Amino acid sequence: MKVPRSLPEPLAVLPFTLKEAADAGITERQLRHQGLGRPTRGVRVPRADDVAVYGLAPNIRPYTQVTEFAAASHASAFLLWQFPGFLPGSDDPLIHISRPDTVAIMRRPGVKGHRGQFFADEIVTLNGLLITSRARTWLDCARKMSIDELTVVADHMLRIPRPDFEGRSEPYATPADLAEMLDRHKGTPGIQKARLALEQARIGSDSAPETKLRLALENRGLPEPRLNVPVLLGAGVVRQPDLAYPEQKVAVEYDGEGHSETAQIVRDIAREEDFARAGWLLVRISKRHMENEARAAVAKVRSALMNRGWSPN
Repeated sequence: MKVPRSLPEPLAVLPFTLKEAADAGITERQLRHQGLGRPTRGVRVPRADDVAVYGLAPNIRPYTQVTEFAAASHASAFLLWQFPGFLPGSDDPLIHISRPDTVAIMRRPGVKGHRGQFFADEIVTLNGLLITSRARTWLDCARKMSIDELTVVADHMLRIPRPDFEGRSEPYATPADLAEMLDRHKGTPGIQKARLALEQARIGSDSAPETKLRLALENRGLPEPRLNVPVLLGAGVVRQPDLAYPEQKVAVEYDGEGHSETAQIVRDIAREEDFARAGWLLVRISKRHMENEARAAVAKVRSALMNRGWSPN
């Protein structure tokens, strides 16, 4: 369906508020055009027949503009921050909006409203959109997530980035940041799970599969590995395995989908040869080993450790 041709950008291509329309000089007649959708009072949407085309952030932004003290939160913030893993309920079409507990909860079509106590640094801006901070979002979602799922997200926030590839040098959060968030909001639903998740979170995991593998090994009684620590294998030869047991000289690598590419296969073979020459055992884990509660992965690593003299207590 066509929209008024005279609408200026970005109003012609993105959802907008009536205030933004007035500031842009849009007339009442233009706003009554049948090509503009009205998902809620004070908001207009071009191409009303296909609102999904805009993406989550542009669709949420007007809702945080038409109501004071409103920010994307919970499942919506989980998706916007691109947290790893899956949050139950995050695939429903509802927009999650939080407001301070001193004002009324948002009640609009298509919105799941929330209220709570917010400190100043718990509401931030993401590309112009008001949203709960990563740490606050992690706590808000704790009620619906398992301890291990919360640990995966915590590891993601604590991870030290690689500046050359990511354009940042600081982690999204520190252990102290997450601990302070929990101390601020004692009694919040799910906080006990979040505390346990923080206890088992570690700095060093580079991906969600690596965290899940580490947790599976530790939950089955295997020793805690070192994460992405450089290992000197010979003169000028340094490798950085995903998980390592230096005492037993056992390295563990999680091979994702990219490891099926020809160039990566060549690199993987060279890496395995480097470990072998230095007397290390390299255990390679793939997605299929993580099925059935990662039993195959645990069995492979346990066998390698026992082969090198480790024994369970």
